[in-house]
Amino acid sequence: MGSASREALAEARSTLTPALGSGVGGELLASAGQIAASPALASALGDASAAPEAKAQVVERLFGGISAGARSVLTAAAKGRWSNVEEFISGIEELGLRAESLANPALSDELLAVADVVDRNHELQLSLGSKLADGAGKVALVERILGGKISGSAIAVVSHLVANPRGRRLDATLRRSARIAADQGGSELATVTVAAPLSSEQQDRLARALEQSAGRPVKITTVIDPALIGGVRIQIADDVIDGSIRARLDDLRQQLAA
Repeated sequence: MGSASREALAEARSTLTPALGSGVGGELLASAGQIAASPALASALGDASAAPEAKAQVVERLFGGISAGARSVLTAAAKGRWSNVEEFISGIEELGLRAESLANPALSDELLAVADVVDRNHELQLSLGSKLADGAGKVALVERILGGKISGSAIAVVSHLVANPRGRRLDATLRRSARIAADQGGSELATVTVAAPLSSEQQDRLARALEQSAGRPVKITTVIDPALIGGVRIQIADDVIDGSIRARLDDLRQQLAA
């Protein structure tokens, strides 16, 4: 995300408070989907050269049906100067995820659980991630599979993501959304990929080391990938620490080929 977009997002985030209520996150996610579906609307609201008050009027005129709280957040986002329209839409989506996390502190864990289910089921990954499948059909599949197993809040987020893929892989989008939700709750999310399961003691040591490095609590999700052969690969936000044997072998191959 460009520097202008990061600044615009930071300003809009200041409007997020627990007092907004439980429905604001869903309204913002729906607004992001509506804007993404209309290039003209996206351009009108995401245009950095347009007057902020003019964009605020567009929000008032076209989004009068959402709550005052959601509209205030959307207006704050629209009045910002974003690097490009795509980052504006992504910013509104992130604001929706953060608002949903304020109302549902367990959202991060629930999204990770769904990501794990999708990872383990290739057919489900294809069905929910298909660019050709109807969005309503994918949402119905989500509700049928996950109904009663995770909160309605988490189902709403997953439904939004499958209905609005915007060229993204579902499993990666779920994990990114989980990181955003965890960050809103004051913690970091680390994805640890290993060739074989870690013991409880190893997980505890790793968590303590990562918390010292991050300076705040770290939630660890473990992914088993036998192809790593050994070692560990750790991803926190955009930072990757790859100490796997596979990575070392790849480095060696590149050195020999040079």
